[in-house]
Amino acid sequence: MSKNLQENTGIVHIFTSFNNTLVNLTDLSGHTIARVSGGMITKQDRLKANPTVAMFIAKKIAESANEIGMKNLYVRIRAKTGNTSPGPGAHAIIKSLSRESFKIISISDVTKIPRGGPKKKGGKRGRRV
Repeated sequence: MSKNLQENTGIVHIFTSFNNTLVNLTDLSGHTIARVSGGMITKQDRLKANPTVAMFIAKKIAESANEIGMKNLYVRIRAKTGNTSPGPGAHAIIKSLSRESFKIISISDVTKIPRGGPKKKGGKRGRRV
């Protein structure tokens, strides 16, 4: 990647659950530039994961990115561990960022998948009947 492309490229980390939406904008080396959550936009708990609130979150992130001259974005979506789909605000954020004239290079789902499950009950020698 050329140096000019690296300077105006960032990563948008989106964490969505059915209770809240958290967005973190970083540069390519991982330094945080802006962090916005649903609670910073609205004080009503039932609206934190709303797609309308997610559009306002994306607008704040876009202002921060434009301030430092970012034009290209990688998007990483994460849901609660074990969930198959992200919360309702994820798609609204991506659509809003693309409307704000950002070039979205790639969208990846980085949701953690449980493997093996929790430890079985019973201790070292197993359950004694």
